[in-house]
Amino acid sequence: MRGAALGLIETIGLSTAVTALDAACKTADVTLVGYEKVIGAGKAVSVTVQIVGDVAAVQAAVSAGAAAGERVGKVLAARVIPRPHEEVDELIKRFEQNLKKRDKEEE
Repeated sequence: MRGAALGLIETIGLSTAVTALDAACKTADVTLVGYEKVIGAGKAVSVTVQIVGDVAAVQAAVSAGAAAGERVGKVLAARVIPRPHEEVDELIKRFEQNLKKRDKEEE
């Protein structure tokens, strides 16, 4: 894993997710490794953004992202997993692969 922590911010709606991600990335040196869209979270569409970086950076980014998201919409959850287990690293690699695949499909 490139960083020592995984951060997750789950929101209702894309605009809230983008606002949260923007604030997170402006706050600290973190990298977006993926996002997931789930239809049916509270009868709405939830979007979870996944970021990685150093523990302190991810903590600051998730805090700022969740606060910014709350100002424009609803944040369902915001979590930081410091020093995740190697099995979680495999999940992060899949997030990155999915993001790259989506980018390629959009070209």
